[in-house]
Amino acid sequence: MDQQTILIPNPPLFSFRECHWFLDRDFDDCMHTIRGNAVLKAIRTSFGDILFRVSEEANFLKTEILYGAAAPEARDLVVGYVANWFDLNRDIEPFYDLLAADSRLAYMTDAFRGLRLVGISDMFEAICWSIIGQQINLTFAYKLKRRMVERYGTHVEWNGEVFPVFPTPEALANAGIDELRAMQFSQKKAEYVVGIAQAFADGKLNAEVISALPDFASRQKVLVAYKGVGIWTANYVLMKTFRMPEGIPHGDVGLLNALAGHGIIGDRSEKEKIEALFHAFPGWETYLTFYLWRSLAMKR
Repeated sequence: MDQQTILIPNPPLFSFRECHWFLDRDFDDCMHTIRGNAVLKAIRTSFGDILFRVSEEANFLKTEILYGAAAPEARDLVVGYVANWFDLNRDIEPFYDLLAADSRLAYMTDAFRGLRLVGISDMFEAICWSIIGQQINLTFAYKLKRRMVERYGTHVEWNGEVFPVFPTPEALANAGIDELRAMQFSQKKAEYVVGIAQAFADGKLNAEVISALPDFASRQKVLVAYKGVGIWTANYVLMKTFRMPEGIPHGDVGLLNALAGHGIIGDRSEKEKIEALFHAFPGWETYLTFYLWRSLAMKR
């Protein structure tokens, strides 16, 4: 197909530089590729695999479809994907008003100005990633993900490079536990990933099933019924894929460190203080979590 270029207008309070920073944190994330100030990503769609590149040009996100279907519907799908990925359609000014009202956090309105909650659009990818990352450091978690994706996923070849596409549920449902163990997955982690994949492959679990449920509690309840999915994992998925504000990853070490660093808690057991903080940010709890994570990389 001929390369297509789409200019997506930047919304108010949006910084591609901040979102680019998040995606370029020196981790070996195989699900996107950084090239200078651009991000390249390959995704699976009903039109086949598509590779696109996102960069900034003036007040637009320059989105170039480099490989894939030429149908107008595919173009619309990519625009929707980018908008969802960077949460472009949300007005975050009310969140900034709440930040400004808290003297401990007000600096974030300038320091991280325009940062959006960068999501994971594919629920299956989000839940597999959160299982992989349980109780191990991020560097090792990214290594495990790459090994799994390269073994069971597909890829797009373009301009002499290979761009991985996340495995289908069917591919991982048929993965051998011993194969995953050979990649340094723990026994339980391998079983959990295959079990979740089988639930997706059978149609018992998917984004439509979760979206049809009426509220956060019912969605969380369905997710934690699956082996390997605890409260943290369920909330992470509801935060990153469904963007539910209640999806606070309670107990997350990074979050607790950020809270302590801002003087909000002196001890990790001070749940009342944590609850009081998030209670002051109704509808923006996961955005606050994301900004607190961002603060961990800032020397203050």
